[in-house]
Formats: sequence, C-alpha cells, structure tokens
Amino acid sequence: MGKWVFFVLGCLVAVTVCAQDAQVEGARKKIQANDFAGAKTDLTKLIDANPRNKLALNLRGQARMGLEDFYGAIGDFNFALELDSTFAEAWNNRGEAKIALGDDESAINDFTKAIKFNAKLVLAYTNRGLAKYDIEDLQGAYQDFSKALDLGPADADKYFNRGVVKAELGEFISAIDDYTKAIELDKTDAGLYNYRGVAYYNTGNLDQAVADYDQAIKLDPKDPLKYENRALAKNAKENFKGALEDFNKAIELDATQAETYNLRGVARFNLEDHDGAIADYTKAIELDETNPVYYDNRALCKTEKEDYAGAVEDYSSSIELYPTDPETYYQRGLVKLSMNNKYDACLDFKKAEELGSTEVKAIIKKNCK
Repeated sequence: MGKWVFFVLGCLVAVTVCAQDAQVEGARKKIQANDFAGAKTDLTKLIDANPRNKLALNLRGQARMGLEDFYGAIGDFNFALELDSTFAEAWNNRGEAKIALGDDESAINDFTKAIKFNAKLVLAYTNRGLAKYDIEDLQGAYQDFSKALDLGPADADKYFNRGVVKAELGEFISAIDDYTKAIELDKTDAGLYNYRGVAYYNTGNLDQAVADYDQAIKLDPKDPLKYENRALAKNAKENFKGALEDFNKAIELDATQAETYNLRGVARFNLEDHDGAIADYTKAIELDETNPVYYDNRALCKTEKEDYAGAVEDYSSSIELYPTDPETYYQRGLVKLSMNNKYDACLDFKKAEELGSTEVKAIIKKNCK
C-alpha cells in the first residue's frame, strides 16, 4: 500500500512540474508578444505557488522591464540569483535593467558574471559592449562587439555596433566595411545608410556620402537629420543651392533646432544672401543664445553689409560667452580698423596675440606702433 501511495504522489509531483513548465513557456510567449502585464500576472501566480522557481522569477523580471519597472525587475533578478548564483541569463538581464537606470559600471560587472558562467552568451558581450560605449571605453566596446560577431550568428545590429565604435575611434574606412556588411544583411534600415554616409563624408568621399543619404531619405523621408547630413555633404561639394534646399526641408520637419538655422545661414552666406543669412543666425540665437558661433557668423554677415557697429556688437556678445578665443578678438579688431578706430582695434589685436594668435603679428606691426 505504501509503495502505491509513493507512486501516486510521484505522479502528482511530475504533473505539477509539467504544468508549471507549460505556464512558464506560456508567459515567455506573452513576453515575446509584448504582453508584459499578462505575463507578469501569470508569473506572479506561479511564484506565489513556488517562490523558488528561478525561471519564473527571471521571466517576471523581464516582464517588469517591459513595463519599465526596472527596480522591480532587479528585485526579481536578485531573488533568482540568490537561488542560483551561476544563472547567466539572470546576470545578463539584471545588467540590462541597470543600463536602463544609467548604472553602466555596475551593469558591466553583471555582464562579466554572465560571461563567466556562460562564455557563449552572445547577448552578454553585446550588452557589455554597449555599457562600455556609454562610459567611453571604446576599445573595450570594440573588443566585446568583435567577440559577439565571432560567436555569431552575424546580423546587421552586430556589424552596426562595431561600425559605430570604429567611427568614434576615427577608423572610418573600417567602419564603412562594417556598415556595408550590415546593409547586406538588412537593406531596409535607413539608419545604416545614414551612418555609412557620415563615414564616407569623413573620408572625403562626398559623392558616395550623398548617395547613401539619398537612400536613407528614400527609406525614411521624415527624419530632418538625414536632410541636414545631405546638406552638409552638398555644401562641402559647393552645391550651395542643393544644400539650401535640404536645410529648408530639415527645418520644415523640425523648426526647433538652432544649429540647423545656423547651418542654413552658412549656405545662404555662401550664396551671398547676407540678409537671409542674418535672419537665420538671428533665429539660431533666439533658440540658443549661449552659442558664441552664432554671434560670430552673424557678425561676419554684418561686416559684409558694412554694418560695422552691428558686427562689433555681435563679436562682443561672442566674447562675453567665450572670452578666451583669440580669433574673435582678431575679427573684432579688423572691424574696428574698418571703422578707423585704430586704438581699440590694437587693443583687440594685442589681446588676440596674448591668447595665442600668430596671424595677428603682422597686422600689429603694421598698425599698432
């Protein structure tokens, strides 16, 4: 009789375990379908019935991350790791939650633990690379992204991540290789073409940069940054009209960016539309009155229009914001010289020399005796 009781109890335990496994898989599928609330509810019932179910705790942590409850998620991952300190997936997931909270240093430690317990956990290398990138450890990020690619399988994101780091390190030709491999794997991602365009721009291959921006805009015609990037490449090709058209489109899509007005002002200046350039620089200053470059650019336009008093005023505003730039003193001195105010001009020239300008020496020798 006792043997039969034991057998029946054993069957009941097996059925219960199987039922729990099915519920865990059901919750996993809900997470994959972005039904995070439903998954959390199901997993909470499972955990209430068995608080030592590490798989359920790990999955509920993921569900909580989907709900942006990162502190709650970390709590679940902590419990899972208390039950099994070698649980690589939980270490990785806790690291992801810490990245979301801006704690990159601690996240790196978690990803390192995940790799210790599962040296082939590709996602942990990728995540650690992202965290290292955030703290500007570019070499470390490069190594982790490379390891993720070595482990495979190759995908566009892995090549893109490494390409971004290579570009940050100034290795633009190698970055182009990675972006190209990413594009071969995913020809529908506008961002890949945009980033490769930036890399081509930095190598001086302006035609290819424009071609990539063309494709990026074709795939995503609502992003102002892509038009701005193409405008910069056209400007570098001295296609100022084409650049102006792209800056116009960028501003049409987003009229809140001071830098875009400033750059359009440069294009208008190159087209000798000084009034239009001044209007753009003025708008840039309205949006961001703390950038000395905008005052310098407007001063240059005013000088071209022989509005010397206005130019001096703008250079003075620039100097208030950035009093250690020798070029601004030099330019203001030139304007004052045009106003026949040689005494004040020489004060500016000498200040420029004091701050390290070498080009000002000849003009001091000629005018400031």
